[in-house]
Amino acid sequence: MKHVPFPLRVAAGLAVTTAERARGLPKQLLELPVTMASQVLQVSMRVQQHVTELAIKGDDALSSLRRPEETPEWATFDEELDEDFADDESGSTRPGTEQDDPWAEEERALAADHADGEFDSPEGTPAGMAGYDELTLPQVRGRLRSLSLDQLEELLAYEREHANRPSFIGMLTRRINVVRQAEGSAESE
Repeated sequence: MKHVPFPLRVAAGLAVTTAERARGLPKQLLELPVTMASQVLQVSMRVQQHVTELAIKGDDALSSLRRPEETPEWATFDEELDEDFADDESGSTRPGTEQDDPWAEEERALAADHADGEFDSPEGTPAGMAGYDELTLPQVRGRLRSLSLDQLEELLAYEREHANRPSFIGMLTRRINVVRQAEGSAESE
């Protein structure tokens, strides 16, 4: 076989490729809407990524110009430890002391007006929570801060013996640990 010139070989390759593409054209026409939608989504995602990157860079630049916001002293969360701060050297009280607690005075007044054991749990009612079995998790969580360690342990024992709900047991166990830690840190001071 004689040597065929390069331009002729390229032209033959081009003709074969054109014929192959022409045969695959009906299939490509059917796939065209899906292909176009995919490409549009890819471009959209790239634009979103670039905009997000610009916003992050802008946040970084602006954060150096302003001071970080401090958590307001009134913002508290259920999972935070109950910290009792002592008076500092200047004699002023810090948040968390009994003097700042508006409920502490009322609790003392109620305790003086009532006999010991008056508020103990009635038979079958754990930790004085009437209707405990019908309460939802958020309803119980809202009442936990008012319970003593003994009441919390009583409630946990009751829960384990009766409904044995994992979410309630976990919440009560965590609260008991928080109260124990708070008592431990108060004793060490």
